[in-house]
Amino acid sequence: MTTAPDAGPSRLELALLQILWEQAPLSAEQVRERLAAGERGRSLAYSSVITVLNILVDKGFATRVKQGRAFVFRPAVERRDVNRGFVGDLVDRLFDGSPAAMMLELLDASPIDADELKQIQRLITQRKKELSE
Repeated sequence: MTTAPDAGPSRLELALLQILWEQAPLSAEQVRERLAAGERGRSLAYSSVITVLNILVDKGFATRVKQGRAFVFRPAVERRDVNRGFVGDLVDRLFDGSPAAMMLELLDASPIDADELKQIQRLITQRKKELSE
């Protein structure tokens, strides 16, 4: 897989990409069925799903291969790369490029349980260690 393209996916593109990350390769019909069965139960016409999947291909987020009479789609980027793109954009636009300001806001505004706090502490410790080497 390659790194995420510069322009991030739209909400609907991201919903389809999340389905592909979980279960690819899938046909457009299989993606449509999973989208309708998901927690939000979003029902779209087949033509809408194939259009959005083709947009994902054009943007470099997915690949398409002919299999029998249908195309199957796979993600072309890692979930982590897309997430990092969104986070980087958020840090730049809302926090003037300061990851620390974003982290402080998240810690202040979001409920965090003890396990999540331990994970954050481990990452901070690991990052400190990397910086001191």
